[in-house]
Amino acid sequence: MKVGIIRFPGSNCDRDVFHALELAGAQPDYIWWNQRDLSDFEAILIPGGFSYGDYLRAGAIAAITPVIDGIKDAVKEDKPVLGICNGAQILAEVGLVPGVFTVNKNSKFICEWADLKVQTTRTPFTSMYKKDEVIRMPIAHTEGRYYNPEIEKLHDNDQIVLSFESENPNGSMEAITGVCDEEGLVCAVMPHPERASESILGSDDGLKFFKGIVNY
Repeated sequence: MKVGIIRFPGSNCDRDVFHALELAGAQPDYIWWNQRDLSDFEAILIPGGFSYGDYLRAGAIAAITPVIDGIKDAVKEDKPVLGICNGAQILAEVGLVPGVFTVNKNSKFICEWADLKVQTTRTPFTSMYKKDEVIRMPIAHTEGRYYNPEIEKLHDNDQIVLSFESENPNGSMEAITGVCDEEGLVCAVMPHPERASESILGSDDGLKFFKGIVNY
């Protein structure tokens, strides 16, 4: 399965994601921000980092680059799209997932391991987990606090993907730290599954995110 990894100026988790996808049995390749035609790829992944230095706000400039048109076309073709951290912020910025990821409650950069509950398994990325399974992955963000004034709609449509289990480090609404679109094919998560893809890193709980893409 050929998976495209979007690269923006400031992306810094692209190689980590590349490695995790290889571990999962996928065939990853890089896509630059100015590429519109993504038809060669069966799935798209937007990695973490600081696209355009998070100028204005995280994801704001990346959201108006040519590659976004290609991502929207991929969504129309029912191809899985995963945004991690900065990638999640970008997907929210362009309206492909509901809500926003805004400045943490303490206004500081948070970098730590977190216990997470899998709230739904209907996305390709969480299909290999069990509902309510608690997994461990790291977070690293300044703008990761999730907010959505239509929170009940998320519950009704089963669009909550991950939530913090033991504590809510960034003050997210209902401790939510991952959401998907109504179809479940576009997923935005703030934790970093690629940083938990091998036991030597402290956890391999995140590898199933990438195996799920291949399985799908």
